Amino acid sequence: MISSSAVRRVLAAAVLVLAAAACAPEPVAAPPAAGGSSCEPGALPTLTAGTLTFGTDQPVYPPWYLDDDPASGRGFESAVAYAVADRLGYPREQVTWVRVPFNASIQPGPKSYDLNLTEFSITPERAQAVDFSAPYYDVKQAVVALSDAPVAGTTSIADLKGVRLGAQVGTTSYEAIVDQIAPAAEPAVFNTNDDAKLALSNGQVDAIVVDLPTAFYITSAELENATIVGQLPLGEGTPEQFGAVLDKDSPLTACVTAAVEKLRADGTLAALEQQWLASAETAPELR
Repeated sequence: MISSSAVRRVLAAAVLVLAAAACAPEPVAAPPAAGGSSCEPGALPTLTAGTLTFGTDQPVYPPWYLDDDPASGRGFESAVAYAVADRLGYPREQVTWVRVPFNASIQPGPKSYDLNLTEFSITPERAQAVDFSAPYYDVKQAVVALSDAPVAGTTSIADLKGVRLGAQVGTTSYEAIVDQIAPAAEPAVFNTNDDAKLALSNGQVDAIVVDLPTAFYITSAELENATIVGQLPLGEGTPEQFGAVLDKDSPLTACVTAAVEKLRADGTLAALEQQWLASAETAPELR
């Protein structure tokens, strides 16, 4: 038989347990994770329920998008977008596109898209205002000039100092000029790569800096008398990488990152790169 004192001790312990439980905080929901319930196919908290909205610039250029038509699935980033959507459980008919200027896409504030693919390099400065997915492409910058220009024979970065250079505003191509080449004059800035190519053609600048795949396309399909002077070296540390842009602290970021990482692991990204982007091995590297 249990003594009365033992009963009192058991009841007291039970009261303490109940009191502790009443004061305990509510469980915090786990952040989105690969394979977790918050990444269930087609069930993400997107801007429009049941639809995944991609953003990109206007115009967009080959080899990233063809014919300024991001919804075609043709071009590297268009193909990557649909591959990511498929991984997240959104078939093509549940994908839509909006156009947002390059600089506006990476400004703080609410977004008109769920994620944006417009050759956005992942940088600490940009990451203060927006989220980035895992990188889907490692990129180098390249210098493009007219074939008959003196700068076309340049083999070193030192020889580019003082050359009239230009790039699209807000891009890492512009930053590469400032950080790696540091010409005596401030580089020319253009709203789009089309404006930069026009300036190169009419002699406003001696050369422009663009990402390497774009340089291949410019010199092979757009400007017959243009050539790639050379690639700028990557330097030390993490290479320049493109990532999808999302709203800051987006509930989709972890799920999109997981999708990109799966596409890299299963070889999809490598296959799309092989299909749509020219090989860097055919362009010289500036010393």
